[in-house]
Amino acid sequence: MSRDTDNKAVVVRWFTEFWGKQGNLAVVDEIAAPDMLLKYSLHEPRRGHDDIKAFMTGFRSAFPDLEFWGTADLIAEGNYVVGQWEGGGTHTGPAFDDFLVGALPAATGRRMHFTGTTVLKVLDGRIVQEIGLDDGVTALTQLGLIKAA
Repeated sequence: MSRDTDNKAVVVRWFTEFWGKQGNLAVVDEIAAPDMLLKYSLHEPRRGHDDIKAFMTGFRSAFPDLEFWGTADLIAEGNYVVGQWEGGGTHTGPAFDDFLVGALPAATGRRMHFTGTTVLKVLDGRIVQEIGLDDGVTALTQLGLIKAA
């Protein structure tokens, strides 16, 4: 297999297990570099296994049905893999204060559904960074944290 194909396989596993419906946190230890950077516009950047797991634990606690999935073929070039996705969930859990623009009180019942594009860097079979550009305005509007003009 080629490096591009191998890197795509790592990213498919990450998207399916970490971001997918089941939310397997063990995959962080298995395929994320120890100092991996996870960065999206809605949240503070996260670095390292413990920080990334804590982020996802809180996110899934607040949004128990949280799920993201790919919407196009992955593109790989060298150490980089790019993917398009969509997803979201319903806030039925505890209060959530991880959004940069504000917090949600417990169980608002609000649903977010949005899209994004992510660039992941993979070295030696381990993800060293995931940097995404998401449609945060849509998600935050749906959650009532910002108002449409």
